[in-house]
Amino acid sequence: MGPRHLLTFLLGTVGLGCGAAVAAPPPTVSRVDLQRYTGRWYEIARMPFRIQNGCHATTATYTAQPDGTIRVENRCLDRSFTGKERRAVGKAWVVDTTTNARLKVQFFWPFRGDYWVLGLGPDYEWALVGDPARRYMWILSRTPQLPAPTYEAILALARERGYDVTRLLTTPQPPG
Repeated sequence: MGPRHLLTFLLGTVGLGCGAAVAAPPPTVSRVDLQRYTGRWYEIARMPFRIQNGCHATTATYTAQPDGTIRVENRCLDRSFTGKERRAVGKAWVVDTTTNARLKVQFFWPFRGDYWVLGLGPDYEWALVGDPARRYMWILSRTPQLPAPTYEAILALARERGYDVTRLLTTPQPPG
């Protein structure tokens, strides 16, 4: 361990030893039927995520693969509904097979991120997705718009899960 890493480790250890609070991870849904979850989702809102700056009409399409992974294809239009399409293809895999609600997503090696399903509509018509550190969060829908009462209920759930919904950015979607 180099001097810089040692210093970082020691400062982290001292912080933990002084009673620094670490929030418990948010709860996920009790079960995700991956077959029902696959398909196209429209991004309704998200927390700031640099690689998504300027995205309009963002969608995510999940496709089950024969090896048990899920193909992830994210698309958006750059800066307007007539902008150039931006596309990223990656894969996801379940890390909690008891619930299927905790996954890892990878768009390029070796980087991967947590993808936790925190809320899900009874008919899989909407999803609340985030990471356990609460840095990122997405509200997804099967349609480009959500009814206002549904959106407000999802925001309440996100707050209950410990996410700062004041950071949310609404994703421009074409009128449906």
